[in-house]
Amino acid sequence: MRLLTVNVGRPKAVDHTDAPSGLTGIDKQPANGPVRVTDPGPKGTGGSGLAGDTVCDLRHHGGSDQAVYAFARKDLDRWERELGHRLANGAFGENLTTAGVDVSGAKIGERWRIGADLVLEVTSGRIPCRTFAGHLGEARWVKRFTQAAAPGAYLRVIEPGDIRAGDPVEIVHRPEHDVTVEMEFLASTTRRDLLPGLLAARDALHPEALRAALKYVEKSAADG
Repeated sequence: MRLLTVNVGRPKAVDHTDAPSGLTGIDKQPANGPVRVTDPGPKGTGGSGLAGDTVCDLRHHGGSDQAVYAFARKDLDRWERELGHRLANGAFGENLTTAGVDVSGAKIGERWRIGADLVLEVTSGRIPCRTFAGHLGEARWVKRFTQAAAPGAYLRVIEPGDIRAGDPVEIVHRPEHDVTVEMEFLASTTRRDLLPGLLAARDALHPEALRAALKYVEKSAADG
């Protein structure tokens, strides 16, 4: 398992974003050298965990629980076949394009060591948005991406470090529960009935997913 590329994006003005600034950092390109990865701080104030990367809409993106976004090359390859055109590493706005890592099958709370020092922890799947759809220019993209249920993973930074293309990826902790990124994504989108099951991952969950699961359980109990 390894990193194919580490991808960063600079601000770009577009008309297909909900960001108040009209800018997006989704157009990510592979970095030529090492990239420092650290905890960016709380959502709303902190952006990307990668040095040189930009998050333009801090209301919905970035922060400690979405510090890094990873997507598997095998899933990009599958979309290439469906869409009929090439998708370069970083095409989905991912910071890490991986080989040999089951990203959407990773468990919430699973920890990866990348390179010598960096340790990341899986928190949630990526929910598609208008900016993502506009970036790709594909019809019905949000619905198609959601139906595929292979969203890639957001990760928080446990131990900071420098990474570069070619670095090994090692799973150093895999929780005993069965809550995967795919399950969390489905529960957050089309399968709300799965929300109670997310509580097995508890504090490792992205806080928004944890709140949604708790609210669902409380409402179900109140409804009897």
